[in-house]
Amino acid sequence: MKRLVLSALAAFTLSLGLASTGHAVDILHWVRMPLAVPLVVGQERVVFIDRNVRVGVPPDIANRLRVQSAGGAIYLRASDAIAPARLQLQDVESGALILIDIAATPPKDGQAPLEPVRIVEDEAATATRYGSKATAPAGDADDATTAPDKTAAARETPIPVVLTRYASQNLYAPLRTVEPVAGIGRANLRRGLTLATLLPTLPVRARALAAWRLEDHWVTAVQLTNTTDHWVDLDPRALQGDFVAATFQHPNLGPAGQSTDTTVLYLVTRSHGLAESLLPAVAPINSVVNLPPAAAAGQVEGGRDEK
Repeated sequence: MKRLVLSALAAFTLSLGLASTGHAVDILHWVRMPLAVPLVVGQERVVFIDRNVRVGVPPDIANRLRVQSAGGAIYLRASDAIAPARLQLQDVESGALILIDIAATPPKDGQAPLEPVRIVEDEAATATRYGSKATAPAGDADDATTAPDKTAAARETPIPVVLTRYASQNLYAPLRTVEPVAGIGRANLRRGLTLATLLPTLPVRARALAAWRLEDHWVTAVQLTNTTDHWVDLDPRALQGDFVAATFQHPNLGPAGQSTDTTVLYLVTRSHGLAESLLPAVAPINSVVNLPPAAAAGQVEGGRDEK
């Protein structure tokens, strides 16, 4: 009877050992350097990341790599050999990017299945980031207790600055260098949004590109294109609308047809998007006030002649 008990215990111990081996997880630390995740053709490999992410796959391997994402896990399965390629994992909430390098090779005889991968963020990467909420100093503990709402809402950098910087990085910088900011998300742009009243005194064509939101502020990136054959200076005082902040990527526009004829304007609004901050939504249009000085003077003179 003792022998049977020992055998059962031994079998149980061995089964635990086999289970722990079969469920081993390869831990990879993200320190802003691409992580290598090799694949075997025909075998599925799981990548645990514990966050909701979008997966960017190069178009040339999309038909050979099946990618599924669910519950903080990404399932990768290659149907054919794949040369080294890079995938982008973007946090849906903060926009943070994690880069992984994959390569799929044919299976070898006797090769054990590849273990799952878990990606963890290094402590250095979780340090306070630009735009994050500020914490109260140690000496202000009593103040924080008496006014928790103000402490929670305080930020090291004003929200319009955070939004403008984030939008500029998304349009002009490589995605891997974009500094993630918790709470920022893409906002919808109104279809067919007309920007004819935005800069009525300047010979530019305006088109809304994208918008982002953080708390009760929106930033909308507007592309400006020169329509003349001479340089145009961009002056924020020429803007018509209700804006918290306005920033030009460049101070002027070159002649039409040159590489300098286009830039981006970042408009920050509060409590609503850009459409609700333009004329005539914010105020009735007065042609004498909103037209160029020469045209306005002509209208005034014409009115006097009629009288």
